[in-house]
Amino acid sequence: MKRPLYSVLGLISVGLGAIGAFLPIMPTVPFLLLAVFFFARSNPDWEQRILDHPTWGPQLQDWRERRAINRRAKTMAIGAMSTGAIVTWYTLGHPWVWVSIAILVICGSWIATRNE
Repeated sequence: MKRPLYSVLGLISVGLGAIGAFLPIMPTVPFLLLAVFFFARSNPDWEQRILDHPTWGPQLQDWRERRAINRRAKTMAIGAMSTGAIVTWYTLGHPWVWVSIAILVICGSWIATRNE
Protein backbone atom coordinates (compact mmCIF):
# COMPACT_ATOMS: atom_id res chain seq x y z
CA MET A 1 0.00 0.00 0.00
CA LYS A 2 2.79 2.47 0.86
CA ARG A 3 5.04 1.57 -2.08
CA PRO A 4 2.67 2.88 -4.78
CA LEU A 5 2.11 6.09 -2.80
CA TYR A 6 5.87 6.61 -2.39
CA SER A 7 6.36 5.94 -6.10
CA VAL A 8 3.76 8.53 -7.06
CA LEU A 9 5.21 11.08 -4.63
CA GLY A 10 8.69 10.36 -6.03
CA LEU A 11 7.52 10.90 -9.60
CA ILE A 12 5.80 14.15 -8.63
CA SER A 13 9.01 15.28 -6.93
CA VAL A 14 11.07 14.46 -10.02
CA GLY A 15 8.57 16.40 -12.14
CA LEU A 16 8.80 19.44 -9.87
CA GLY A 17 12.60 19.14 -9.89
CA ALA A 18 12.59 19.04 -13.70
CA ILE A 19 10.46 22.19 -13.78
CA GLY A 20 12.90 23.78 -11.33
CA ALA A 21 15.79 23.01 -13.66
CA PHE A 22 14.29 25.43 -16.19
CA LEU A 23 12.68 28.05 -13.96
CA PRO A 24 15.08 30.24 -11.99
CA ILE A 25 12.60 30.86 -9.17
CA MET A 26 11.90 27.19 -8.39
CA PRO A 27 14.58 24.95 -6.83
CA THR A 28 15.66 21.62 -8.30
CA VAL A 29 17.80 19.80 -5.74
CA PRO A 30 15.32 19.92 -2.83
CA PHE A 31 12.70 18.21 -4.99
CA LEU A 32 15.24 15.63 -6.14
CA LEU A 33 16.16 15.00 -2.49
CA LEU A 34 12.49 14.31 -1.84
CA ALA A 35 12.39 12.00 -4.85
CA VAL A 36 15.42 10.07 -3.58
CA PHE A 37 13.72 9.76 -0.17
CA PHE A 38 10.50 8.42 -1.71
CA PHE A 39 12.25 6.12 -4.18
CA ALA A 40 14.42 4.66 -1.41
CA ARG A 41 11.16 3.37 0.07
CA SER A 42 9.50 2.31 -3.17
CA ASN A 43 11.92 1.72 -6.04
CA PRO A 44 15.66 1.52 -5.23
CA ASP A 45 16.54 1.33 -8.94
CA TRP A 46 15.04 4.77 -9.55
CA GLU A 47 16.75 6.10 -6.45
CA GLN A 48 20.09 4.91 -7.81
CA ARG A 49 19.41 6.41 -11.24
CA ILE A 50 18.93 9.83 -9.67
CA LEU A 51 22.04 9.43 -7.50
CA ASP A 52 24.05 8.41 -10.58
CA HIS A 53 22.92 11.41 -12.63
CA PRO A 54 26.02 13.32 -13.83
CA THR A 55 24.66 16.79 -12.98
CA TRP A 56 22.45 16.32 -9.92
CA GLY A 57 23.88 13.14 -8.42
CA PRO A 58 27.02 14.66 -6.86
CA GLN A 59 25.01 17.41 -5.14
CA LEU A 60 22.51 14.90 -3.79
CA GLN A 61 25.26 12.62 -2.52
CA ASP A 62 27.07 15.55 -0.86
CA TRP A 63 23.88 16.41 1.01
CA ARG A 64 23.13 12.81 1.88
CA GLU A 65 26.61 12.01 3.17
CA ARG A 66 27.82 15.31 4.68
CA ARG A 67 24.82 17.69 4.70
CA ALA A 68 26.93 19.88 2.42
CA ILE A 69 26.10 22.33 -0.38
CA ASN A 70 28.92 23.30 -2.75
CA ARG A 71 29.82 26.96 -3.16
CA ARG A 72 28.53 27.24 -6.72
CA ALA A 73 25.13 25.88 -5.71
CA LYS A 74 24.99 28.25 -2.75
CA THR A 75 25.79 31.20 -5.00
CA MET A 76 23.20 30.15 -7.58
CA ALA A 77 20.48 29.62 -4.96
CA ILE A 78 21.05 32.91 -3.18
CA GLY A 79 21.36 34.70 -6.53
CA ALA A 80 18.04 33.23 -7.72
CA MET A 81 16.32 34.29 -4.50
CA SER A 82 17.79 37.78 -4.86
CA THR A 83 16.54 37.96 -8.44
CA GLY A 84 13.13 36.85 -7.21
CA ALA A 85 13.10 39.64 -4.63
CA ILE A 86 14.02 42.22 -7.27
CA VAL A 87 11.35 40.95 -9.66
CA THR A 88 8.80 41.04 -6.84
CA TRP A 89 9.79 44.62 -6.06
CA TYR A 90 9.32 45.70 -9.69
CA THR A 91 6.11 43.74 -10.32
CA LEU A 92 4.20 43.68 -7.03
CA GLY A 93 5.94 46.34 -4.96
CA HIS A 94 5.21 47.08 -1.34
CA PRO A 95 4.23 45.12 0.85
CA TRP A 96 4.84 41.91 -1.16
CA VAL A 97 8.52 42.59 -1.61
CA TRP A 98 8.93 42.04 2.15
CA VAL A 99 7.80 38.43 1.72
CA SER A 100 10.53 37.85 -0.86
CA ILE A 101 13.10 39.60 1.31
CA ALA A 102 12.09 37.48 4.32
CA ILE A 103 12.49 34.31 2.25
CA LEU A 104 15.87 35.53 1.00
CA VAL A 105 17.12 36.35 4.49
CA ILE A 106 15.83 33.18 6.19
CA CYS A 107 16.55 30.63 3.47
CA GLY A 108 19.66 32.40 2.20
CA SER A 109 21.15 32.48 5.70
CA TRP A 110 20.41 28.81 6.16
CA ILE A 111 21.98 27.91 2.81
CA ALA A 112 25.04 30.09 3.43
CA THR A 113 25.76 28.39 6.75
CA ARG A 114 25.77 24.81 5.39
CA ASN A 115 29.03 22.89 4.98
CA GLU A 116 30.82 23.08 1.64
